[in-house]
Amino acid sequence: MSLTKKFKKIPAVLVAFLVFDALALGAFGSYYLAQRSFAKKMAQIESQNPENLVKDATAKVLPAVGYTTSLSWGEIGPKLIASGVIDWEQYKDYFDGLDIFSGPTNEKIAINEQNSRALVNTLWALGLVNKSKVLDEGPMKTSGTDPGNFASTGGWTLGKKEAMALYSSESLIPLTEKQQDLVQMIAANVYRPCCGNSVAFPDCNHGMAALGYIELAVYSGLSEEQIYKDLLVFNSFWFPQTYVEMAVYFQKQQNLDWDKVDAKTALSYDYSSAAGAANISKQVQNVPGLQSQGGSCGA
Repeated sequence: MSLTKKFKKIPAVLVAFLVFDALALGAFGSYYLAQRSFAKKMAQIESQNPENLVKDATAKVLPAVGYTTSLSWGEIGPKLIASGVIDWEQYKDYFDGLDIFSGPTNEKIAINEQNSRALVNTLWALGLVNKSKVLDEGPMKTSGTDPGNFASTGGWTLGKKEAMALYSSESLIPLTEKQQDLVQMIAANVYRPCCGNSVAFPDCNHGMAALGYIELAVYSGLSEEQIYKDLLVFNSFWFPQTYVEMAVYFQKQQNLDWDKVDAKTALSYDYSSAAGAANISKQVQNVPGLQSQGGSCGA
């Protein structure tokens, strides 16, 4: 039997039903897609409401549960005390509820609103004392200023020795030459809003703390991408206003959610240096709910 004859046997009423059914399904599909598009647009409009925008940005930049890295403290605590960079009798009032100094530990390095000050101090001590090409060959030594006169050196008073006696003095993290170069490269890409310098010139406490973390992360084999992500979170808790403003800026100006922002870009001079952060702040200063203020090394 030919194909034409087969089609002739299909009743006309069935053909009409099939055509109607196809049209109905097409209409329903179009309606469903239109509803989804409408809902998405409404969500976007609601998210652009200034109050919602700032609230959402704050929740993403400063998660209430804090942030935990993949790195453990290991033997770092006892080594810091043994090196003399930390005098436990002085320091114990600063370290909030974490026991990393009595012996090796598997406790992960984490940050939240309660321990951000303790973390910056501990990593500051690590960055200051660990043997480092950044400290020995970088701007800390070549800028023309006495290395002992920077905030990250002269400001360290919690050790058993003078800061410059501790400076780049102990291989607590035994980095290879290749790893030292990688530390230097990453450090040159990371800024903080209290200064105009990168971590390759760690002249303040936050810069020295970031250097300490980079060294530990590189030694532990963490990827560059993950190191930038971790440092962005650290900076966010150390300078919360700056990074909430930055998150609002990316959402408003680039329609980019904070968790989609490239961490290396956010940490660059254009965004995270004192000048870059000030520029971002100006562009969002009229957004209700933001109370702009400059970065400070006093955290």
